[in-house]
This record gives sequence, C-alpha cells and structure tokens, in this order.
Amino acid sequence: MRIFICGFGTVGQGFAEVIASRRDFFDKRYGERAIIVGAMDSRTYAYDPEGCDPLGLVERKKATGRVGETEYTDSVEVLKGIEYDILVEVSPTNVETGGVGLLNIRHALESEKDVITVNKGPLALKFRELIELAKANSCKFRFEGSVGGAMPIINLCRENLRGESIMSIRGILNGTCNFILSKMDKGQPFEQALKEAQQMGYAETDPTNDIEGYDSACKAVILANSIFGRDVTFKDVKITGITSITEEAIAMAATRNMVIRLIAEISDTKLEVAPRLIPKGHPLGITGTMNTAQIVSDLAGPVTVSGRGAGRIETASAILSDLVAIMDERVVG
Repeated sequence: MRIFICGFGTVGQGFAEVIASRRDFFDKRYGERAIIVGAMDSRTYAYDPEGCDPLGLVERKKATGRVGETEYTDSVEVLKGIEYDILVEVSPTNVETGGVGLLNIRHALESEKDVITVNKGPLALKFRELIELAKANSCKFRFEGSVGGAMPIINLCRENLRGESIMSIRGILNGTCNFILSKMDKGQPFEQALKEAQQMGYAETDPTNDIEGYDSACKAVILANSIFGRDVTFKDVKITGITSITEEAIAMAATRNMVIRLIAEISDTKLEVAPRLIPKGHPLGITGTMNTAQIVSDLAGPVTVSGRGAGRIETASAILSDLVAIMDERVVG
C-alpha cells in the first residue's frame, strides 16, 4: 500500500515514525508493507515510487527544515504527478476556508484515492460534500484522529456501537482549555494559567482557537455529521469560550463541590460548546490535558472514553487505526 503524506509537521513526522516501527506488523498481517512513497511540507516535497525511508524523511526535516529538495507552489499539481494509494492529509487546519487540506482531499477523492485525515477544517466546512465524493468514487475516507487524537470515539460509535441508537455525546474535546481550567481550580488566574500552557507547549502563541472554543466547535461538527448524520458546519455551532470565566466563578463552583469545564454537547437537536458546571468526581470533571467524552446509547447506556487529545505519536496512532481498517478491506477483503 503506497502512502503519500501531505503535511510534515509534528503529526506527519510522528506517523512516519509509526510506519517505520510497524514494518513487521504489516508483513505478518498482509504479506506486504505499507510504504511511504513521499511527503510534502509547506514548501518542498520528496518522492520515491519505490518507497522512502520514513526515518530519513524525519531526520532531513529536523536537520534542514525541509522534507525534500524539490520546491513547489501548488500541492494539487504535485499530487497529479505522484503514484499513491492512500493520501494522509495532516496539513495545518484552516477553519475559514478549509485551506490546502480541502484542495488536497478533494483532488485525491476525485482521483479515486483513499484518504485519511486529522485536518478538522475540511471536515468542519465540507463534510457532506467530501463524504458524497468518496462514495461516488468508491473511496475509503476516514478521520478518527480529527476528534480527540488518540481517544477512540468516531470508530467506536460507527463500528463498535453499530446497530445502537446514540442519543447524545458530551465531552471535553480541547486539552488546552482543560489544562487552564484545572490550574484555575487551584487558584491560578486565567492569564497565568494560559501563560503556563503556552510555556509547556499546550497552547499556541495565538491561543484564540482553543480558548474561544473554536477548536472544540470544529470537533463537535465532525461528531454531529459523522455520528448523528446531520448536515451542519462550523457556523451552526453555538459557541462560548472560557475567556470570561473568573476566579470568583471557579471559587463559587468549588463551594458547591463542582468544577467548570468546557463541554461540547452534540445530539440530533443540540450543537453547542460552552462552559458547564460538572460535579467533582464525574467522568467529565477530569483535570489536565486529557480529552474525554460520554456517549449515551439506548442499549449500552453511558460509555465513557478518554485519551490524549494531541501529540505526535498519540495522533499518529489514530491514523494507524484508520490505515489498518482500510487495508483490512482492501487487502484482506
């Protein structure tokens, strides 16, 4: 199975490392290897139809800041000249237009290539279009890592809970906000907690997408569309971030044996991201950077899942699970 990676930042490099570490797994399970024939960053690309050395790609990127020696200006034109079976699209998220990720995914599906992505932008804006495009061209299109990183939720709902009626999902889908609120529980002011999150690499220099709830909203859209069969976009989410939460509000919650958490709520009729009061000890009252979600179905009742919502290897593990699912269908049949 020939793989091309669009986006060679933290997650793309992590996925290359995972592929290198799982060679024996693919040999034993399928009698063939999953090979990376190339990778693309924002300026350059590398391509070898016989397969690139995954660790070599990572080493070159770290040493030079470039994954390849060939420069480009149009990612779709690059894809047109490459032979591959699966596109792994992990370019930076753009929630306003979908960015190059949307262009890359759209082209791959139109070219009858399978796609795995963790890129929230295209899914939050053009989910229905991409699903229908994949169906029209008999392509596999999977995106487990787009919500919750290593936390298994999309495939759990669509495969393990298949046949059940899922009534609602409530969850913490942004580890940065949870880290900040956890620090505020201990008496830190918001700005100090945010600064610490930035220093530890949990928050970007511009933390707007996290603290204003936009990142959680994108993930809520993906869950609404993929689990509940809705046709919504980012603009349909009612969003309230955490910037208005005061030390006084945190202290007041504590007197009631509760904490405040940024909760995404998704159902057939609800699509909202907002701070909520959560009882201490409740599964959604966790501290730190973990993501967690409570899925309520008619037969299994409440099912709670949690996991690391970000990280190179953690998110790469979700991409690996999608790759295995595709190869099980394509290779094993």
